[in-house]
Amino acid sequence: MAKKKTNVYEFPNPIDNDNVIGHDATMAAFLDAWEKRNTHPIHPVWMLTGPRGIGKATLAYKIAKMVYGNVGDFFIIDMERNIDKDGKIKSDGKSISVYTVRATIEKMQMSSMSGEWRVVLIDSVDELTVAAENAILKLLEEPPAKTLFLLVTHQLSAVLPTVRSRARVEKMRPLSMDCLRRLCARFMPDEVIDDETLRLANGSFGRIAGIKQSGGDEIYQQIITVVSKQNSTQSDIMAVARQIAPYPELYGMLLDAIAHFGLAEIYPFATRAIADINRVNLEPEIAIFKVIEEIKKCL
Repeated sequence: MAKKKTNVYEFPNPIDNDNVIGHDATMAAFLDAWEKRNTHPIHPVWMLTGPRGIGKATLAYKIAKMVYGNVGDFFIIDMERNIDKDGKIKSDGKSISVYTVRATIEKMQMSSMSGEWRVVLIDSVDELTVAAENAILKLLEEPPAKTLFLLVTHQLSAVLPTVRSRARVEKMRPLSMDCLRRLCARFMPDEVIDDETLRLANGSFGRIAGIKQSGGDEIYQQIITVVSKQNSTQSDIMAVARQIAPYPELYGMLLDAIAHFGLAEIYPFATRAIADINRVNLEPEIAIFKVIEEIKKCL
């Protein structure tokens, strides 16, 4: 049975990380628009979308630092700065409140009129409450002059269509194997990362840390083993399911296993089962058990 790893990886906060690896096309597109802004007005709202852990926020902060004029011209909306109705930091918040957005709008109204560019960075739009997203929408409908909005989102389909329609959407691709290796060498130099783990990461460096820290690379091998063995029992399958259940970042391994065995026909069933864990509060180990059992039945 795989044991949870004790390694704790400390990665720089995106605001402190100036080293962007990958996403050259997105950066080049912005630089081209920025350099031509005096003859062709730059789009005021840029939405950086793509899977978690690929460096969207890191790129957004790099762009922001290049654009804004003074420290007071940079406004950040995220979970770290999330507040309640009394203006106090919500340490246990699960979504970004409308009060956080309103407070940012007030700060913008009181900010200096130096004539320099201002930046509003939201990390991420997925975490905004409906009220907070609607408050942002009002701002985007008539964006202030010389103000750039950088919106990070992990799931474009979850963003209000009215917000999407006001943004230039930049779809950022998962990182290449080479980029993942470079990031591992820089931030996890003492960890052995094999090609199988890199493949399981699906282009997300953030997922690699989760896989290694939870023992996910070993758990994946157990999934493959338990469905391959003819004499494995339902108890064996449940034992693996219980190892996966505490780590939502590992649920995607079920889809990786389906791809490994070439069982594309059960992919829709598996994706629905995983989605139902949060949507209908299904017990994770039950949903995971059903997916693994279905894979075994199809072999």
